[in-house]
Amino acid sequence: MSPTPDAPPAPAERVETGTAAPAPVAGGVGLLAAVIAAGLLSALVAGVGATYDSVKEGDGLAQVDRPALDWMVAHRTAGLDSAVTAFTNIGGPTLLPIIATIVTVLLSWRWRSWTPAAFMVLATAGSLAMTVAGKDLADRVRPPQSLAVPPFEISPSFPSGHTLNSTVIAIVLSYLVILHVPSRRARTTVVTVLAVYAAAMGLSRVFLGHHWLTDVVAGWVAGAAWALALILAHRLLLLVQRRRRDQHPQRAGGTPQPVS
Repeated sequence: MSPTPDAPPAPAERVETGTAAPAPVAGGVGLLAAVIAAGLLSALVAGVGATYDSVKEGDGLAQVDRPALDWMVAHRTAGLDSAVTAFTNIGGPTLLPIIATIVTVLLSWRWRSWTPAAFMVLATAGSLAMTVAGKDLADRVRPPQSLAVPPFEISPSFPSGHTLNSTVIAIVLSYLVILHVPSRRARTTVVTVLAVYAAAMGLSRVFLGHHWLTDVVAGWVAGAAWALALILAHRLLLLVQRRRRDQHPQRAGGTPQPVS
């Protein structure tokens, strides 16, 4: 018996309005999942606060900052330094916006939907604002330049902007792929690659001596919190739209479509 091919993706307008979605997300998240997501969001926000307190007090996780940096420095080589520098530049303020814009345009065109564009604009604007506000608030000094790989950076260290921005974009793109791509294998592959990218971006900042480990942890947690907030808002919006259609099907132009 030959394997059943992947079903074609549902039209973008049905996916995004909650009337169709590829398995295993058919039918939307639902109220219970939204409550769980809200709880996770609260935990992430608390995690950012705990990391900030650790940095200010010099205890907790912050006590690992110097040992982690020393371990990274001990494992550097000329070739590895060059490779990690090239990789970390992908998450910088020049290349990352260009890459994100190209990917967003392609996804919006391929799916005939404004959702990727709207998500990416909100995601990048929020992550940039969080990065600037966090650096101004903490005003933390970066690791000594004697332990860093050039080119050196002089802006405040907390949080890591490379890590925060890369995490937000990775999670948002993962969500969009889960929402639109019907193949489970393709979804798993893309999400895995994006998760590894966000993790590696953060570790590269410590390896190069541009950030302390707690700067990176704050970037991961804050980025995940902002991305989850956007996703939760989107799911709640779709839930409200679905209920309105179910209550007033004549306003939607006919009988509601069954969930596929």
